[in-house]
Amino acid sequence: MIFKTLLRGALVSALFLADAPSLAVADGLTLSPFKDELFAYPGILSTAQGGAYTVVDYREMRDINERDEIPERRVRGKYVSTGVRKVQKDLVLKTDSGDIRHFAVGSLQNAKLITVYLHGQGGSRKQGVDDFTFGGNFNRVKNLMAANGGLYLSPDFPDFGDKGAAQISALIAHYADQSPGAPVFVACGSMGGALCWKLAGDKAIAPRISGLLLLGSLWDDGFLSSPAFKRKVPVFFGQGSKDPVFPIDSQEAFFRSISAKSPGYPTRFVRFETGTHGTPIRMTDWREVLNWMLSLKR
Repeated sequence: MIFKTLLRGALVSALFLADAPSLAVADGLTLSPFKDELFAYPGILSTAQGGAYTVVDYREMRDINERDEIPERRVRGKYVSTGVRKVQKDLVLKTDSGDIRHFAVGSLQNAKLITVYLHGQGGSRKQGVDDFTFGGNFNRVKNLMAANGGLYLSPDFPDFGDKGAAQISALIAHYADQSPGAPVFVACGSMGGALCWKLAGDKAIAPRISGLLLLGSLWDDGFLSSPAFKRKVPVFFGQGSKDPVFPIDSQEAFFRSISAKSPGYPTRFVRFETGTHGTPIRMTDWREVLNWMLSLKR
């Protein structure tokens, strides 16, 4: 396996800007704050199931038009810190499943945690590292990972089927080997969820996954008999109530089926009221979700 470059954790810390979040204590594995006041949910309309189900107040005029300098194309500057680009690399990993182009942000070795973002239909590895689209939320997760001793990965893949799953499995296995013991979280946007569910059903890679995030994505009843389900791997769902691609009623029903099958299963659902297909990618609070999953120590 060949890389264009390697960047150790010590170098990550040395290059970071002063306004980046402070390094979290390794033993605690709790992500320290980064612009929390800007990325917190704008309002909670209701909660249920002991906090597992939350309805968030979402308003397009406020959460897109007022937040963005150019709506849906460029967020206002206060939402981003671009110094993280100093520890962002565009790499190629050679594997038996093919060459995998991917962006890596943070510690390539001895990372404290690893977060992988898988794009949807028509996307690419570039989507997951775009600092200014989706309200700056990708810039936030990049900063959270890099400054907390973690690694963030945004790969290309050939499809949402077996070939794509094989490449993502190889990518995860490689970086997990480079950072023994690091929890691995996989976030899937839209159609990328098909890969999340395939990974959950893979006996070889499922044991290496510590959490799944489905962002405006789909459901798969096969998950209820998967290795990841049997391990009680935490699952987060973020869904817009007016998603025209993957109807929220179906995703909510699937969320309920998890608890029905396994009472007490670690899963959470955030419904963005009036939100559409891309809303969860823009609005999901990365720090809150990942800290919840880290607290479960899977």
